[in-house]
Amino acid sequence: MKREVTTYYLEMTDPGELRPKTLAIEGLDIRQAETPSPELNRFLYTAVGGDWFWTDRLGWNFRQWQEWVNRPGLRTWVAYVSGTPAGYFELHAQPDDDVEIPSFGLLPQFTGQGIGGHFLTIAVEKAWQMGAKRVWLHTCDFDHPHALSNYKARGFRVVREKRGIEDLPERPIGPWPGSNKHLA
Repeated sequence: MKREVTTYYLEMTDPGELRPKTLAIEGLDIRQAETPSPELNRFLYTAVGGDWFWTDRLGWNFRQWQEWVNRPGLRTWVAYVSGTPAGYFELHAQPDDDVEIPSFGLLPQFTGQGIGGHFLTIAVEKAWQMGAKRVWLHTCDFDHPHALSNYKARGFRVVREKRGIEDLPERPIGPWPGSNKHLA
């Protein structure tokens, strides 16, 4: 289905722009996945993005996922709550000393608990620790309804908006066929 979509490109150019949100979350552990794992990144991508039209990587085969996780400068961080994966972010160091956050989000059962602002704070801090001169990301109309406001609340500013037409399914497909709660 063809849909009009606005994509927002956001950035920070100084660590002092970060407006941190800290939250004491019992059982929260955020760890870098130090061994690249296509299976892990695919699981996280579909589990987090399934309800939000994350479709860009759904058609990738194992080799494409392997190339993604093994690319120079890509790091994956996973949040666990009481041992259960709760979310993840990817950081991609680029040759011009930019660090992109290509993926960021929480699994559905962990949204709405205030974890997102704290988790994004950690993601941005980790990006600056990688030697970034600029930290950037993008989101769109079809992402989580609080994504853009969370990014802005942490200090990101919109530097560009792009409007276009995208071919998207009628509804988000969920993390596996038939799982989308919107279809129930």
